[in-house]
Amino acid sequence: MAALALACAMPAAAQVAPYPAEFSTREIATNGTTLHVRVGGSGPAVLLLHGYGETGDMWEPLAARLVRNRRVIVPDLRGLGLSAKPAGGYDKKTQAEDVAGVLAALGVDRVDVVAHDIGNMVGYAFVARYPARVPHFVLMDAPIPGIGPWEEILKNPLLWHFRFGGPDMERLVAGRERIYLDRFWNEFSADPARFDEASRVHYAALYALPGAMHAGFSQFAAFDQDAIDDRALLARGKLTMPVLAIGGEKSFGPTMATVARAAAANVTQVVIPASGHWLMEEQPEATSDAIVAFLK
Repeated sequence: MAALALACAMPAAAQVAPYPAEFSTREIATNGTTLHVRVGGSGPAVLLLHGYGETGDMWEPLAARLVRNRRVIVPDLRGLGLSAKPAGGYDKKTQAEDVAGVLAALGVDRVDVVAHDIGNMVGYAFVARYPARVPHFVLMDAPIPGIGPWEEILKNPLLWHFRFGGPDMERLVAGRERIYLDRFWNEFSADPARFDEASRVHYAALYALPGAMHAGFSQFAAFDQDAIDDRALLARGKLTMPVLAIGGEKSFGPTMATVARAAAANVTQVVIPASGHWLMEEQPEATSDAIVAFLK
């Protein structure tokens, strides 16, 4: 009911491409919170995990293709989109259990995982804990705390937002969410025009909802704990399922495969030309082609 009220409160013009009619939405109670989840199709299950600056809405181009012969599950992460916004629990180990609870509620055991940005981190925490449940894992254009070149990646000045947060920062961006988010959409794109105005309006409205920016900052504030947790998971051994590492040519590029190979033994590298970080907005067809081919 709360998610419906929030959705109705959003401006009518602030829309991205809707999911196909095969999809329905559910509010699923899990791990002490509630996630807004899109579910559609039948067949082998695939879970799509979004990143910061977006919600599960980002996956529509890929979901529309996968739903033809897959059961597609697309949550909004804890605190983001139309999911509930608890005060805490933004470490990725906790969010992996959010995901596990969603899958349990849907009666899903085995599931392919496709992830981007913060979704990579939640995805790794889930896959590394439940490797026997995941036949394929796709990582897209973001690091994993504590894994591979993490400490070197942290030195990149473009990533100052990893340490930006807290009550004063929340006050600074209150009412200015669009300005703050435009920075990410512009600087991390090969061509900022590829992240279109309708998408910007849509996501800015969602991130302006009460508690959303706090939740977003909390995703980053948890990175130190995430690094500790991820190193403990990696100490159990590398992932052995096939892993696809996708980088945007103007963003992580082949570094995504370097990160993946630090955590997994069977990695395929793909670099998407003419794309920055926002792969599903900048090059949706090429990115979806790579994922669909890999999952087959």
